[in-house]
Amino acid sequence: MIGLSGEKPLISEIWRRISRRNFFGAAPGALATATLASLTANAQQQDNTARAEGDHSSSNPGPANRALVDENHSSSTPPPTDHGDIGPIWYSFDLARKRVEEGGWTHEVTERELPPSKDLAGVNMRLTAGSFRELHWHTADEWAYMEYGNARVSVMNPDGTMFLDDVGEGDLWFFPAGFPHSIQGLGPDGCQFLLVFNDGMFSEDNTFLLSEFVAHIPPEVLTKNSRLTPGDIAKLPKEQLYIFPAALPQSLGADRAAIGGNSVAAKQQYTFKMGSMTPTVKTAGGEVRIVDSRNFPVNTSIAAGLVRLKPGAIRELHWHPNASEWQFWLAGKGRMTVVMPEGRARTMDFNANDVGFVPAVAGHYIENTGNTDVVFLEMFKSSQFVDFSLNNWIGRMPPEMATAHLNLSEDALKRIPAEKQPIIGG
Repeated sequence: MIGLSGEKPLISEIWRRISRRNFFGAAPGALATATLASLTANAQQQDNTARAEGDHSSSNPGPANRALVDENHSSSTPPPTDHGDIGPIWYSFDLARKRVEEGGWTHEVTERELPPSKDLAGVNMRLTAGSFRELHWHTADEWAYMEYGNARVSVMNPDGTMFLDDVGEGDLWFFPAGFPHSIQGLGPDGCQFLLVFNDGMFSEDNTFLLSEFVAHIPPEVLTKNSRLTPGDIAKLPKEQLYIFPAALPQSLGADRAAIGGNSVAAKQQYTFKMGSMTPTVKTAGGEVRIVDSRNFPVNTSIAAGLVRLKPGAIRELHWHPNASEWQFWLAGKGRMTVVMPEGRARTMDFNANDVGFVPAVAGHYIENTGNTDVVFLEMFKSSQFVDFSLNNWIGRMPPEMATAHLNLSEDALKRIPAEKQPIIGG
């Protein structure tokens, strides 16, 4: 244990730091333990500060993946405030195995790749113009954000009514577990989208497919159930289609009319125009759009915020009391620190196509560290988006309470914004 002067403090020095009043008010062993912990923390703080400032202790003469180190400077040379281990809070879709089919591709980040993420899993998918993600259904709810292009989606209700709609960049859809649905890329260049499922162990490969359903039913049952002839049955797919090319569909109006028009149209709205909605919060530093069950009623299990940060701006210090946070970074470069009990903290850098994770109730912020806008989604396994602001909490404390805890003067407390400000400009 190293003291502030760089020398090992004597036991007498440790006890000198314990006041007489505290000595008679608590067990000596507990006080010594607390003081020793304080001295150790001070030494560690000094050591981390020196390393962060680039002294020889942080040098690495051995091999290094420079591209990875340069993109993750906050991990390879952490700030002095980082401490302990909170587990992984970063992964990238660019590291995930990509399944490429004729007509598109897919890859996923689940609990297998990011073990702490037990509530949500994500899939990134591309469909070329005309290509289908085969008709299917899932054991989990499906929430989606359109990153690029256009698609036609369909979903059937248990009462036999059908929903069809076209979606574009910035739009969402939500399909409940077990509801059969499809996605088809439209012109001119198909689409790319993020799918989020309310099950950390979900896998896009483990879905119920129309092709596999009919391929594994005895022919005589298909004849009895659907009045198919042996010739019809011989034409059915013998294995999964999954992603496959097809001709572009008719217009949306023509397709709606072809299936029965208003008589079979679903009353529910399974899509939402997130990208074009009025921002929930807008400041000089950026904006936030929040979508949950309050403005997208069918969306009962995944709440989300679409955040844009201007260069230098931060998503304020805050935490979420009701769920862990699963992030998808759409653009820009930023960093995040996550703080957990017992002083554990981890800082990571993020880039487009990365996934971030914050345990439920953990304090954190997101900062734009680049020279272009940062855009990311923050998602929660919850029907509603809920957060607490650190500034707002301090501002609602009686001044003497805040001073007692933070050792700040009244003037300093007045400088802290009293109201919640999800985005603070740089």
